[in-house]
Amino acid sequence: MHDPLTGVVAPSRVDPLVTAASEGIGGPLGEHARPHPWWTPVRVVLAVTALAFLLGMVQKTPCVRDDWSGSKLRYAAMCYSDVPYLYAPRGLAAGFPPYSDTDGRYATMEYPVLIGYFAYAAALVTQALGDAPDLNARALVTDEQIYAQPGVAAESSRYFVVTAVLLAPFAMLAAWFLARVHRRRPWDAMLFAASPALVLSGLINWDLLAVAAVAGALWAWSRGRPVLSGVLIGLGTAAKLYPLFLLGALLVVCIRRRRLSAFAAAAVAAAAAWLVLNLPPMIYGFAQWKVFWTFNGDRGADLGSIWLVWQQMGHAPTPGLINVVSGGFFAAVCVGVLVLGLRAQRPPRIPQLAFLIVVGFLLLNKVYSPQYVLWLLPLAVLARPRWRDILIWTAGEVFYFGCVWLYLGGWTASASSGLPDRFYWFAILVRLAAELYLATLVVRDMVKPWHDPVRSDGLTDDPADPQAATEGLVRTG
Repeated sequence: MHDPLTGVVAPSRVDPLVTAASEGIGGPLGEHARPHPWWTPVRVVLAVTALAFLLGMVQKTPCVRDDWSGSKLRYAAMCYSDVPYLYAPRGLAAGFPPYSDTDGRYATMEYPVLIGYFAYAAALVTQALGDAPDLNARALVTDEQIYAQPGVAAESSRYFVVTAVLLAPFAMLAAWFLARVHRRRPWDAMLFAASPALVLSGLINWDLLAVAAVAGALWAWSRGRPVLSGVLIGLGTAAKLYPLFLLGALLVVCIRRRRLSAFAAAAVAAAAAWLVLNLPPMIYGFAQWKVFWTFNGDRGADLGSIWLVWQQMGHAPTPGLINVVSGGFFAAVCVGVLVLGLRAQRPPRIPQLAFLIVVGFLLLNKVYSPQYVLWLLPLAVLARPRWRDILIWTAGEVFYFGCVWLYLGGWTASASSGLPDRFYWFAILVRLAAELYLATLVVRDMVKPWHDPVRSDGLTDDPADPQAATEGLVRTG
């Protein structure tokens, strides 16, 4: 059911949970309701996103007030962020551009280049807002000595605030893109805007750069602009690896719809955009540039991973074994998604395919940092836009978010017992179960499209793609 005047799908008339909740404020949207002249759905979504991001900044207040110096406070208040702790030891405080410290005085930024560029730009702004530091003097000391240099401690705290302000537009941009992927379903983006995951995890790292790129790529594809979609995928991959997986979803749909030229255009554009950003540090600092790849290949079982549970049970999985098994599992998931997408009764929607691929990557990945929930969030809200199901999945993620800080602070296991932290194991399993729950529903929607909230008629392929929707109705009309 939609707004009779605007054609926009009204959640209070199609989502059972929203319908029930609306009874407290007058009930579902009426047949003769008129849209507000200024508060359009997109503007409401943006306003809620701004409020959520502001709450995310407030949530970090205990650590900000403590100047990020309390090792226990950051876990007890659950306000930890990587941002201020990487400002000094990654050479940003000493003025080194990303991947340029060839003398090795500082640890190399272990993130892809777009995050390195963004982090460096935020460092320049941070230093410009304070007393001009003597970067030449700082460049001569090591990462162990940098904290003793004048102004570094204060700059680290200011650096977080600057980074938060600079990341805010990317959260807003992601919400804007998501609200416009499907012209008739802008309210689906409210599941992103009002998500506790955005509030709690948005400022842990720089992942919102990749989130905005993924949302933008989905928007561009829905507007029939495969080159722009590919460029955004390339930009996202230059920030985090996972946006690359979106190409797999595009491939499945393009095979089904015989639009391989569109896929080729997106893939070439993605590769070109990625190369443009990566080529400079590959030329001037290749050894530093490749740290991201070697770091992730060499690391062992880490936070949030089922491998960590296995290791703490007394086993000793090597990084090589984890790489082989997790890589094989992910390859199997990709093949499974391909087969499912090709054999489904109707061509699945791109967010559905992308969500399953990213879930497959994370299930047996060697690490699940708390902010990784942001990778799934925009895909989840488009793949299964039902408040009940998104809230169930989010509850599992929020439960894990709380438990990981309790685990790191040492509050969920007895130090004297010497026993593994079984409560943290339970939290990991709850998170995995929540992801599998939502993934199961998405698979069902792909196999039986009449269960899909976006295409409950079971006839159209992807209403967010005008060409797909038209062709689907023609073939079945």
